[in-house]
Amino acid sequence: CRTGALQRNLHEMEDPCLSTQLIDGDGVFNVSGLESFMKEVKLAECGLSYAVVSIMGPQSSGKSTLLNHLFRTNFREMDAFRGRSQTTKGIWMAKAQNIEPCTLVMDLEGTDGRERGEDDTAFEKQSALFALAVSDIVLINMWCHDIGREQAANKPLLKTVFQVMMRLFSPRKTTMLFVIRDKSKTPLENLEPILREDIQKIWDGVPKPHAHKDTPLSEFFNVQVVALNSYEEKEELFREQVSNLRDRFQQSIAPGGLAGDRRGVVPASGFSFSSQQFWKVIKENKDLDLPAHKVMVATVRCEEIGYEKVATFTADEEWQQFEEAVQSDYVPGFGKKISSLLDRCLSEYDMEAIYFDEGVRTSKRHQLESKLLQLVNPAYQSLLGHLRTRTLEAFKESFDKAVEKEGFAVAARDSTQIFLEKFDKGSEDATIQQVNWDPSKVKDKLKRDIEAHVVSVRATKLSELCATYEVACSFQFRLFI
Repeated sequence: CRTGALQRNLHEMEDPCLSTQLIDGDGVFNVSGLESFMKEVKLAECGLSYAVVSIMGPQSSGKSTLLNHLFRTNFREMDAFRGRSQTTKGIWMAKAQNIEPCTLVMDLEGTDGRERGEDDTAFEKQSALFALAVSDIVLINMWCHDIGREQAANKPLLKTVFQVMMRLFSPRKTTMLFVIRDKSKTPLENLEPILREDIQKIWDGVPKPHAHKDTPLSEFFNVQVVALNSYEEKEELFREQVSNLRDRFQQSIAPGGLAGDRRGVVPASGFSFSSQQFWKVIKENKDLDLPAHKVMVATVRCEEIGYEKVATFTADEEWQQFEEAVQSDYVPGFGKKISSLLDRCLSEYDMEAIYFDEGVRTSKRHQLESKLLQLVNPAYQSLLGHLRTRTLEAFKESFDKAVEKEGFAVAARDSTQIFLEKFDKGSEDATIQQVNWDPSKVKDKLKRDIEAHVVSVRATKLSELCATYEVACSFQFRLFI
């Protein structure tokens, strides 16, 4: 972060200042930069416990300076000695230092800048709509002397903000925090009513779709106002006021907090994809259907999580060992172990997908479970095949011995019952908890094999008896003669 931007104590230094350009001045989304940024700040681990703050305001109005003091970020600031010029191009993002929960801060390119010209307002509107779509809190940075003026710089901005808000279907309630800069001697309690009256007039004058023709401003925005003294003229007082404002961003997502409305929040792991899709739709000049967007993000992210879990499962050493082992022989404990591996995989999916749309994540979980079971089924069938073969061989050996001791009929009945029960125990041991696969076809084949062996032994025994009787009869016949 910029040296001298703010005094920091030791524990604050533990939280690094990270930033990236999210969208450049030409409107190009920095996908790789955002992905790297998310990994650095470990955003995906936050679930729904994160907040997004953005700032809007005229060019050279001190937006970046305010953010750097408020959130201890490192956005580029204007050099007053070089005159007023554009310092922030496009949209930049940084992580607020030492604020819980994780708070992402977006610094938007200033409005009313001479670099783009008065006719080039497309990017202003696009960036404003983007900020409203992804932010929980929008700071409106404005000069104190602009309050009450008909042509004040913030009025075109507010008109733009209210117009683009109409393009959000079912918007959540966004906190709009007006930050009055370089407060004069006029008390805030006198300035705020004038500002709110101006805001209401702008809202009333914005064309609205029929569905929101009579919708009050309070349904869309939670409007709050704060005033700060001049940073250049009253630096110490400015820092104190900023410190007090900073405290309001701690635990901002708690009920009643600045970011307390969590209805439209996209889980943190889906923030990158969601932001990209928002910007794509905005660039195509389409309306943003937030509920549909939320489902779309959930669909894509839950599918991605599912693919990751399938890949993780197939690469698991224990699974690979079991899969290889059942190719050659029956493996005791197969069902319990595979059930455990599947349960772990599905539990990991549940943990990562928990904050996404319930209907989508449940549907994608079923798909994941189906894919995993498709992977496991060949091994299961191979295992049952080995169990059938092993049981049949053991039956043959045991039956052949029992015939000599118990007689053919008793041996056939008892041995068949005993080894079919052993097959049942073996197939029960192979049972996978997550699915009700029926081993009856394999068991039926085993029964037919056993019956065929019994018939074969019976035929052999009868043949031997016939041969013995024939010899005996022949011997008796010769004696008689």
